[in-house]
Amino acid sequence: MSETQDKLDKLRKRADEARLVRRIVLIVLAALIIAIAGTAGYTYRYISRSLQPENAASHNKVIVTIPSGSSVKEISTILENKGIIHSGTVFHYFCKYRNEQDFMAGTYQLSPSMSIQTIINTLQSGKVYQPVLLKLTIPEGYWVKDIAATIADKTSLKESDILKKLSDRSYIKSHYLKNYPFLKTVLSDKYKEVTYPLEGYLFPATYSFSVKNPTLDQIVSKMLDKTQSVLNDNKGLISQSSLMNVHDILTMASLVEEEAPDQADREKIAGVFFNRLKKGMPLQTDPTISYALQKHLKNISHSELAFKSPYNTYTNKGLPIGPIDNPSLISIEAVLNPAKTDALYFFARPNGQVLYAKTLAQHNANVNKYKSEWNNQ
Repeated sequence: MSETQDKLDKLRKRADEARLVRRIVLIVLAALIIAIAGTAGYTYRYISRSLQPENAASHNKVIVTIPSGSSVKEISTILENKGIIHSGTVFHYFCKYRNEQDFMAGTYQLSPSMSIQTIINTLQSGKVYQPVLLKLTIPEGYWVKDIAATIADKTSLKESDILKKLSDRSYIKSHYLKNYPFLKTVLSDKYKEVTYPLEGYLFPATYSFSVKNPTLDQIVSKMLDKTQSVLNDNKGLISQSSLMNVHDILTMASLVEEEAPDQADREKIAGVFFNRLKKGMPLQTDPTISYALQKHLKNISHSELAFKSPYNTYTNKGLPIGPIDNPSLISIEAVLNPAKTDALYFFARPNGQVLYAKTLAQHNANVNKYKSEWNNQ
């Protein structure tokens, strides 16, 4: 083999080796790029997933205790272990990036459906979880007497003591007027004959307490808070009402509550009451007699219709002196949005149907036709 041929063979060999090296380098680089891209993609997806609620559809409530002095990292671990968040590490770095701190120790009720920010806000709020030890349900249309009996049944409070306080105007002024200025009207001398000053103002709902035996003030304050909330929500309509004040609105709503079987009839019955007021007609609604006598009556006798009381809407024109029950939201809304009607009378049948009439003759015909139904009740 010539020296020239030998040199050519060596050059070819080196070229082949160089091509092989380049191929290997390209393959390695491609693998690294794919690996890096895959890792980056996985990391992005993992972080994105971790910043979403752990389970947006979850209705579970989890009790989580954050010990005093816990670091953000320790809190992150607790939340992940409790299944509240997807990744404690991501939560930890998210808090550091956003400079979220001032987490407060305590026991909280959290859910996997909560967003990261909601969890952070909750832990910063200090609004710790308090287990419900008592639920008190006050049905719509209850009298103060009924409410007192319910409270006494569910707590260690005595019914007689409750009624004594709830009929004491001085007690109510000193304990509630400052925080609930809407009571000012009913506590004025004009309404000193009301049986219970808080009648109509104790909003019917279910109330939860973290103690087994709350005080009467704790119970009443919660109910008045709810009334305040309802009044605030309807402030615009209240200001536009033809009735003089909140006391009159609640009084009218209490009548509607007693007379109406469903929402549609509440609005129409409210319209009838407004029509009678405009014409100077007595409202003549039987439930006011029951309340005046402080007896739940199904049938009212002629002698009872003549009972002397500022609640009697047969012997007195206009609204009774105060509410005759504690009305629901839909009754209050019906009074604030009464139906337009030319009816002046209505008669409610036991089956829930309400018959309306423009004239007394039409009304009497309805009564005569169906009054026996009530007698058979």
